[in-house]
Amino acid sequence: MKEQAKMVQIAYNALDEKKGEDIKIIDISGVSVIADYFVIANGNNISQVQALVDNVEEKMFEAGFEVKRIEGNKSSTWVLMDFGDVVIHVFDSEDRLFYDLERIWTDGKIVDVETLRTYV
Repeated sequence: MKEQAKMVQIAYNALDEKKGEDIKIIDISGVSVIADYFVIANGNNISQVQALVDNVEEKMFEAGFEVKRIEGNKSSTWVLMDFGDVVIHVFDSEDRLFYDLERIWTDGKIVDVETLRTYV
């Protein structure tokens, strides 16, 4: 869990650095095999969504974590970044409300980024 907590912190900080809004961390390890954590954030427009995605990818790469797959492109309003145990979802504001992943994954546990620091 130590490495996953580090990945989540890096992603959270990268999103926060580029003014990502309403950043949420959901621990889904107890309810799904697809990942241990989802990190969800949104930007106000496509340009900000892309800036958030680029910054996460850069910071994770610098820390030694390579993205396994990215779904979405430069004009997408929802980009999914798969780092294996950690999946990052970056939306524009409208799509985030529409897809409402927090509601879909209510069986997961919302985690505060400060709590993760105890795992590292």
